[in-house]
Amino acid sequence: MRALITGGAGFIGSHLSEQLLAQGHRVMVVDDLSTGRLENIAHLHQQPGFGFAIETITNETVMDRLASECDIIFHLAAAVGVKLIVEQPVRTIETNILGTETVLRLANRYRRKVLIASTSEVYGKGVRVPFCEQDDRLMGPTHRSRWAYAASKAVDEFLALAYHRERNLPVIVARLFNTVGPRQTGRYGMVIPRFVQWALAGENLQVYGTGQQSRCFCNVADTVRALIQLAEQPTAVGEICNVGTDEEVTIQELAMRIIAMAGSESRIEYVPYDQAYAPGFEDMQRRIPDLSKIGRLVGWKPTVQLDQTLQQVIDHFRTQA
Repeated sequence: MRALITGGAGFIGSHLSEQLLAQGHRVMVVDDLSTGRLENIAHLHQQPGFGFAIETITNETVMDRLASECDIIFHLAAAVGVKLIVEQPVRTIETNILGTETVLRLANRYRRKVLIASTSEVYGKGVRVPFCEQDDRLMGPTHRSRWAYAASKAVDEFLALAYHRERNLPVIVARLFNTVGPRQTGRYGMVIPRFVQWALAGENLQVYGTGQQSRCFCNVADTVRALIQLAEQPTAVGEICNVGTDEEVTIQELAMRIIAMAGSESRIEYVPYDQAYAPGFEDMQRRIPDLSKIGRLVGWKPTVQLDQTLQQVIDHFRTQA
């Protein structure tokens, strides 16, 4: 298989590249390095079958050639992180919608399969828990940029499924819940790498809000395995699947676990959302995926427990010190 990975120098993209190469596939990565990093894929450059281009996915000339030379496109390029999304809403909307439109249009030109990496953010405030792919969605008001990311990724899904239904393009949508692991940076607001770095430095861990909001954190190895299994399963075409874990933890409990596992003397500092992000910031109280659909389609389920993932991240940052 010849795979093109947009955003392949990012956290998830680099792990996906690594796994596909290990399975004997050819991998071409395109990334503008706005959030991806060269060091994420430096160890792959000497491997046979690996290629890399520094370019934006909205460059149609480059993307046309890359699309013509692959069998499947894993579309991971997107604006990431709550901090970036709140601070740069124009970049968020343009990157997500215009980039996805370019990928789908060129994939259709050459009849390439596309796997779109979407997000649990499309569920918005959530109507019920756990979140099921067929659930109604509840979005916040448009004057709060917090919801720009969710809306733009929902448009990505609508567009992808429209290409499938109207033009018979083989498309799969994976709604990723919080994915974590080595190489993830806390630069754009990702909570686990931030907590780990603070704990290792003996600094206070800043918990936003009350800390009682809960999340489910999926190890990147499990996420990558799900993406590959979905890409290889014919019955997944035209479908949307949650990808995550249902091991729920509050952010306060997460901070306490990391402090204990890191052997740190750090303490928890509670910061109001208005100070952390912007006035009127809204957050989901719980975000838990229903994983029954992906289990039925490809037999996938997460295998790595949260404490194992936390230890991997702690070990990774200790080696970087």
